[in-house]
Amino acid sequence: MDVTVLGSGSAFPGPLRGASALALRLQQGEIWLFDCGEGTQTQLMKSSLRAGKITKIFISHLHGDHVYGLPGLLCTLSLNCNAPPGQQGQCVEIFGPVGLRLYLRVALRVCSSELLFPFTVHELEPTGDQSPPTGLLDPTLTACCPQLHPQERPGRTLRPDPESDCYSLLEDERIVVKAFRLFHRVPSFGFSVQERERPGRLRVELLKQLGLKPGPVFGRLKMGESVTLEDGRVLGPVEVLEPAVRGRKVCVLGDCSGLVGDGGRRACKGADLLVHEATLEDGMQEKAAERGHSTPSMAVAVAQDCSAHTLLLTHFSQRYKPAGGPGEGRDDVLELKRQAELALRGTDTCVVLAEDFLTLPVPLQKHREPQNPA
Repeated sequence: MDVTVLGSGSAFPGPLRGASALALRLQQGEIWLFDCGEGTQTQLMKSSLRAGKITKIFISHLHGDHVYGLPGLLCTLSLNCNAPPGQQGQCVEIFGPVGLRLYLRVALRVCSSELLFPFTVHELEPTGDQSPPTGLLDPTLTACCPQLHPQERPGRTLRPDPESDCYSLLEDERIVVKAFRLFHRVPSFGFSVQERERPGRLRVELLKQLGLKPGPVFGRLKMGESVTLEDGRVLGPVEVLEPAVRGRKVCVLGDCSGLVGDGGRRACKGADLLVHEATLEDGMQEKAAERGHSTPSMAVAVAQDCSAHTLLLTHFSQRYKPAGGPGEGRDDVLELKRQAELALRGTDTCVVLAEDFLTLPVPLQKHREPQNPA
């Protein structure tokens, strides 16, 4: 599992930073994309990632620097679709705030864009406390949403669960994905991707001492089943398995000046990697908060509250040049890292600055306590 930054800038794609986009590559090789600012498909082509591996796309909010690249990316994926003649490619699932269906249907229809694969849009219903009143969409606008695009399949409309204060997006035998509420100038969301706990390794030497040979019995024990030995003794998996390994957790937050409710804190608890914006430096905190954005210290406060292992700062104002890059007269982004490190002093959390095309592995943290993804 690893993440690749495809765009680390805010507001617009610049010569040094692309607009917001981040790719999460899972162990099975598929890619999940978080936000899709203008130029994301070009960034993908410059990276080592294969766009055709994208199966799910998560849009945090409907500001252009997070969504303008989505219609073009879908069209490019269609051009590169290698589905057999007469068959459609794999369905791409897209998650985002209410209004995303309308945006995609209009953009694709007006441009007469048809796709060689189906897609579905699952919309998250925001609450009134996620933005100022001026940031909420007029219900009459989305009520007149045109009919489905020819390749669109019906999607779900998701609401927060009152108990967890989170939106349940996906859940299977290997992973659990939730969304949670953030405050911004328009409703914004964060996403938590949690691997399920995996069984510990077999104590092979102990099994050999018991007279067992590698084979189906090993597999049954690994899967948590008990087996009966030749002498009649019942051997349980607890006796021959090392402690279970905690699944990895990656949390990606959209633009925000803070969490809304308690769902985000719970969903991000113990995150191996927390991706948080830091648009402006600490000295501009009032200006950042006024615009619904965060500074390094504000991001650190979230990371500490969640006990995150690594904090990845991103979404920098275009005024901050990449470390060691050109741009005389601009502020150095390293100052944002220094401010975060100062706020993190004395903690176990480390901070990393996002740079376009940076790939950050998410290793298994065997020493960390297992957590229940549900």
